[in-house]
Amino acid sequence: MAKSAAKKFRDKAVREGKRNPESNRSPFAFEDMRTRQTKTKKDKLYSCKYKNRFSDRDRRDGSFFIYPKVC
Repeated sequence: MAKSAAKKFRDKAVREGKRNPESNRSPFAFEDMRTRQTKTKKDKLYSCKYKNRFSDRDRRDGSFFIYPKVC
């Protein structure tokens, strides 16, 4: 792969004893500043922590029954 003109210019400046412009970069330029996007195992477990909870005491299991329509 060929070098760009800017890379050649930087290499020449370093060879001549001048300061390398790459050293002026912030240390944060090389850090990964992204945050976690996927859920962790605990987040997945606690996402359905209160599923099928009703205020009525007789429907604790979350099941239901539909009466068949009789004509």
